[in-house]
Amino acid sequence: MSFPLRLLALVSTATMLFASAIPLSAQRSPVEARHGLVTSAHELASQAGVEILKKGGNAVDAAVATGLALTVVYPYAGNIGGGGFMLIHLADRGPGAGRAGRDVAIDYRETAPATASRDMYVGDGGKLIAGDGSSTVGWNASGVPGSVAGFALALEKYGSHKVTWAEVCEPARRLAAEGHVVSQGTARNLRDWAKLLSQFPESNKIYLKDGAFWNAGERWVQSDLGATFARLQKNGPCEFYEGETARRIVAAMTAHRGNLTLADLKNYRVAERAPLRGNYRGYAIVTMPPPSSGGIALLQMFGMLAPFDVGALGPNSAAKYHLFAEVMKRAFRDRAEYLGDPDFVQVPVAQLLDPAYIQGRIRDFSPDKATPSAAVSPGLGKFVALAPHESTETTHFCVVDAAGNAVTNTYTLNGAYGSGVTIPGTGILMNNEMDDFTSQVGMPNMFGLIQGEANAIVPGKRPLSSMSPTMVFKDGKLLLTTGSPGGPTIINTVFEIITNVIDHGMPMQQAVEAPRIHHQWMPDVITYERYGMSSDTMALLRAKGQVLKERQSYENFYQGDGETIMVDSKTHLLLGAADPRKPDARAVGY
Repeated sequence: MSFPLRLLALVSTATMLFASAIPLSAQRSPVEARHGLVTSAHELASQAGVEILKKGGNAVDAAVATGLALTVVYPYAGNIGGGGFMLIHLADRGPGAGRAGRDVAIDYRETAPATASRDMYVGDGGKLIAGDGSSTVGWNASGVPGSVAGFALALEKYGSHKVTWAEVCEPARRLAAEGHVVSQGTARNLRDWAKLLSQFPESNKIYLKDGAFWNAGERWVQSDLGATFARLQKNGPCEFYEGETARRIVAAMTAHRGNLTLADLKNYRVAERAPLRGNYRGYAIVTMPPPSSGGIALLQMFGMLAPFDVGALGPNSAAKYHLFAEVMKRAFRDRAEYLGDPDFVQVPVAQLLDPAYIQGRIRDFSPDKATPSAAVSPGLGKFVALAPHESTETTHFCVVDAAGNAVTNTYTLNGAYGSGVTIPGTGILMNNEMDDFTSQVGMPNMFGLIQGEANAIVPGKRPLSSMSPTMVFKDGKLLLTTGSPGGPTIINTVFEIITNVIDHGMPMQQAVEAPRIHHQWMPDVITYERYGMSSDTMALLRAKGQVLKERQSYENFYQGDGETIMVDSKTHLLLGAADPRKPDARAVGY
């Protein structure tokens, strides 16, 4: 009997009855729309995108407006001082999968500045620099921002040309200059990060109201940021990289011995890349290529899962969680070994995605016993590098328009509120993306992982990322678009949302709200959400040798923010599922 069939034979009715006692019933219905829909971490940003759709813009135009607006209303991760990945589906390019340009991946990840060096964060005695001046805090933590350039390229090449750059900037300008009402979630979040923001006078003034704090219900005006958007409207996106805004960024950096120069900004370039493609149970998966590590890991996990009847295992059974943890463990082992910026590191994409190789990775799976992570070897043999720690404070949004064009976008400042630095006179909060590089080659990071040469700091290089904007198609037609923040948990959040839909037939909102687990090879632990797993299920998993730990360090013990849109194949309605794990997340359509 093959191992998938043997697994199913061992799943007894009693095991199925031990599935989580938590009912998988959505707490709210998805938002239905016929003409266009946006879902993001903040309702006002979603409204900004819909405003552009109503003006005749397409999904790309609306995505740019949404991303710019999140800079104002969700500074925790929304930004023009950071970077990210955008995946675009162009319905008007024809239904044929082979048509060039139908799906486009835009890499506007931050790059290391020209002055960056391999050991720039290593101080006296070989110890990493802490606090201001480190890779996480202050004026030397920032990579060259890519968000404005990425949005501008997307708008120019793939927008409708029915709305202008100035028009897509307007919602963000208005929200900053005229103010917006502070939500309860924003007020709490700003207080939670006061220790970081209070270190820098401009950030303390804007985000903490000089220590008085913003309260829910107050109107928050960000006049400097509003003026920056006004300059971007008038002078175009080059204003950020060569105009007055660029000069103010560099003047502040120079005054504080920071790491960015005018040449860094002027020389920044967006990279267009071919998306990765795979199949899972007759569904086409389109996702991000390197320097995202997520796309390869996702396609590997779907490939390993294919022989198993996941639906028969039940949504929350111990048998399913055990299988998923073992699949995750093997994909993350390869992720740790082989991934990096493809412009600087040779990534063996074809070998990692070869179906025979993927099936070989899961051949030693046992339905009865966990494989210790230390015993999981990289499948291709030769050691390259171990992946770095990656911050979880990112944000994701999706847009689908009436014509079927779609955007799934994940972008970040890296840590919450980035480096903590706000450039005086601009309102721009800067990223701390340099921390996603290997800060000290050969030394363990905070998770005990050895930092490798493949992700070492090099001028112009992009750090490895887990951001995984992804789309699913059925019979050549868009089914859903999804993604998430969460550092390495991004990959597994996207994986679980998609399998909830395909394997369990869950409605869209239910698929997003369902409990999530995470395994990343090292440490050898399954993390689970609070209230997300019954004691009976945990006992069965422990009996198989799995180690369990409740999430305790991020956003009220929850994993990710899976903003998702589905296209109903029968009604053709757009169904927007905002993730309730984020208090201000909303889907808005018309």
